[in-house]
Amino acid sequence: MPKSRKLFDRPGETDLVTVDRAIAEFRAARPVLLRHGEELGLALSAELADADFAGRLDGLSAGNAHLVLSAARLRRLGAKGRAETGRTETGVLAMPVIDLARVEALALKLDARVDAPVGPAGPLDDAALELARLALVLPAVILVPVAAGQVAGEPLVTVTTEAINGYRAAQVARLSIVGRAPVPLEGAPDTEFVVFRGGEGLRDQVAIIVGKPDLAAAVPVRLHSACLTGDLFGSLKCDCGDQLRETVQWMAENEGGILLYLDQEGRGNGISNKMRAYKLQSQGWDTYDADEVLGFDLDQRHFDFAAAMLKQLGVSRVTALTNNPLKIGAIRTAGLEVAATQRVLGRPNVHNVRYLASKRDRAGHFIDMDALMARAAPKD
Repeated sequence: MPKSRKLFDRPGETDLVTVDRAIAEFRAARPVLLRHGEELGLALSAELADADFAGRLDGLSAGNAHLVLSAARLRRLGAKGRAETGRTETGVLAMPVIDLARVEALALKLDARVDAPVGPAGPLDDAALELARLALVLPAVILVPVAAGQVAGEPLVTVTTEAINGYRAAQVARLSIVGRAPVPLEGAPDTEFVVFRGGEGLRDQVAIIVGKPDLAAAVPVRLHSACLTGDLFGSLKCDCGDQLRETVQWMAENEGGILLYLDQEGRGNGISNKMRAYKLQSQGWDTYDADEVLGFDLDQRHFDFAAAMLKQLGVSRVTALTNNPLKIGAIRTAGLEVAATQRVLGRPNVHNVRYLASKRDRAGHFIDMDALMARAAPKD
């Protein structure tokens, strides 16, 4: 009789499985049981919480529930920074009663202010916010400390803080090519698409190899975060579609290159939060201020898995086609050589000029507004 083996016996496999399941539960508006040593806490998305679950959690809380909010959201609510540093950090507000109207106000309302002392976040709280970010929901979580006996027999997904905090790195380590095929494009007929699994949650990532780039030289590379509105529908609110198409065209007309199309909509915040931010922008908010209102910092993206994709394709030196210093730094940190950089210009218009200026002034993007405006000027 064959010796029995565990289904999940590879190192770290169980942790990945439980986090994958926790992400699905969180997005489905069901509570997830977090564990840190002997500490246990039920975490529920503040954005998705309904009255039924909130009432049941309230019954378990004995008045000890709290709302976990990101540093960015707390800044918007007027919370003071730490005395030692002056910086606002992730914190919690006590919820003697889980009041969904109060939760909604603290997590989303524009004119809300902190209405109670802000306490320091613990390991359960930090892991709960990371789970929210992985699930692409607002970074605001209702957390109820519980004892094991209170939830015995409940069909809860249980996940450790260590598993959540190590999830992104574990996904990078498991990144693999699952398919590739030639896909001729308009203006770039000699193009191959290579699909990778892993890197960011349950989503696939794509490398578009244009032409036949020389892997022994510095390969022209662009890390392009997916933008449904700009890339597919030609939105005038950003320059993403221009950057995407013009990069591919430039690569086809030169010595080739690689464009990584990364599923990181809305600077890593997801399409629903991007639309929330767009609504705020339509009311006059700056792009980064709109994200901060929702609880997000300047940029939620990670690029370590993008560097891992390049390594699997045999790339060690790159010419980075980007305006974003964050991407350049991430490539270098991952161990690839950035031999040179090259700007990628879009087309300014009345709808995106403020957005482009904000990227330059708030996030340090290398954007020459004079050059952009000259590009937009009518030709004789």
